[in-house]
Amino acid sequence: MNRKKIYLVRHGQTDFNLKGVVQGSGIDAPLNATGQAQAEAFFNRYHSVNFDQVYYTGLIRTKQSIQRFLDLGIPSESLSDLNEISWGKYEGTPMTPEEGEYYKHMLHQWQQGNLDYCIEGGESPNQVAVRMRSGIKTILEGPGETVLVCMHGRAMRIFLSVILNFDLRYMDNFEHHNLCLYLLEQLTDGSFVVRKHNSLDHLKALG
Repeated sequence: MNRKKIYLVRHGQTDFNLKGVVQGSGIDAPLNATGQAQAEAFFNRYHSVNFDQVYYTGLIRTKQSIQRFLDLGIPSESLSDLNEISWGKYEGTPMTPEEGEYYKHMLHQWQQGNLDYCIEGGESPNQVAVRMRSGIKTILEGPGETVLVCMHGRAMRIFLSVILNFDLRYMDNFEHHNLCLYLLEQLTDGSFVVRKHNSLDHLKALG
């Protein structure tokens, strides 16, 4: 098995992000102008990396975020296993104060270890972790050593928890911003270490 180096990024900004509207896996929102600029800035900083493979989710905002790399002809694959968590009935709705309180309640449940808890019609962390394991298996067994993966905020936290064998109760320790970078490197024993954590260095030129 090739030892992997994974450049893991969150998608760029969408209007839903800007307006505080819940997206999740059921909202297929495109990048806005800021998100496109973030994607361009990331490409400008990392286009010289010799990526062997690119992965993105089944949602357009991740593909748009790494489109410039796809334009280089790098082999790519859409992995729906890496899609964002489903927020159920809250998807597509603004985060009102009442819903904000419910969100805090949900996070508290997760932090207390109730990882089967979910919003009505949505997914729990344990459910998402199952498909993250499937997606990670695809990546680790896939071609090449240096890969670029673009996905979503909550899904990224669960992905990182799974691949680093980190307790899901503490997944919020993995901070993220639009078009942030986590750089993961696989060691000889198969485990991974984080070389860059929520890095935004490539976005400094945007102000």
